[in-house]
Amino acid sequence: MVRPSHRSDRVAPPRRPRPASQSLTLPVRSLTLRLVVTPSPEMGRELMRIGNLEGRLVLLAGGGAVDVAAASEGRFGPDPQSVYACWQEFVGWAAVANVDLDGRPYDIADLGAPVPNPRQIFAIGLNYREHASEASLAVPDEPVVFTKYVSCLTGPVGEIELVPGEVDWEAELVIVLGRGGHEVPLGQARDLVAGYTIGQDVSERVRQRSGPAPQFGLAKSHPGFGPIGPAVVTLDELADPDDLAIGSVLAGEKVQDGRTSRMIFPVDELVSRLSDVVTLFPGDLIFSGTPAGVGMGRTPTRFIQAGEELVTFIEGLGEMRHRFVAPND
Repeated sequence: MVRPSHRSDRVAPPRRPRPASQSLTLPVRSLTLRLVVTPSPEMGRELMRIGNLEGRLVLLAGGGAVDVAAASEGRFGPDPQSVYACWQEFVGWAAVANVDLDGRPYDIADLGAPVPNPRQIFAIGLNYREHASEASLAVPDEPVVFTKYVSCLTGPVGEIELVPGEVDWEAELVIVLGRGGHEVPLGQARDLVAGYTIGQDVSERVRQRSGPAPQFGLAKSHPGFGPIGPAVVTLDELADPDDLAIGSVLAGEKVQDGRTSRMIFPVDELVSRLSDVVTLFPGDLIFSGTPAGVGMGRTPTRFIQAGEELVTFIEGLGEMRHRFVAPND
């Protein structure tokens, strides 16, 4: 129960500093997204984020939220999921839109999952060498893929109800697709990516290990076990989208502290390899794997207890905060 409250050689191009107030250009294939945005005092540059505020699609910038349906005069609907099915059209509108991105103030507790109803949710296991080592498993030669169910998704802030067993944490970079495709070449895989968001692949380890074959999907899909957010950030907003600090803090202790550059299979390769088998769709999510530091890999093992707060962070994307509560018997 949730209570709201192998490797890529791609190198990100160097970023040139921008003055305090100027337009931001985001290349998206043949289109460019040009928005006047507000500099972030923490990062020293502009931010444009796509969010879900009380069930409505918004742009988040400068501490405010802009309702996209209202700003576009109905051209785009209020459903936060809908923008990914018309990503190129949205980008074209934003390229010429005169939108005041100061927006209205909002409470982060009112943010929902920025991609609330994806058609498919993929998840990647053992995508960091150190995590494979702590799990006493071999480094994979190809991506280990399982799925999470959409009913597990929740927003970036709130309470998550524990279930019987051993509930563990896994901070993950989540890839959000803005285009679909099948058999996408590695060199074109980045074109499918709309942006990144933060994910936490909460996992109940007893069920995960049960049976003659692992029950990954069920063990990781209890209600609330797939929090994502706080927003989708386009890759141009990140100094190096292939090398971001990622981690978790549980009850005040930093338990995970990694970098996405340590992935065995980077973002482009995951997208391309998945598309070799399945057809990808706009709005699909890919949980890209977790770095070392999960509870089952500790000696002694350590799992989440009622009352503990879990903070999940990724550089440039922000953080999520969730408090775990005892099962409602």
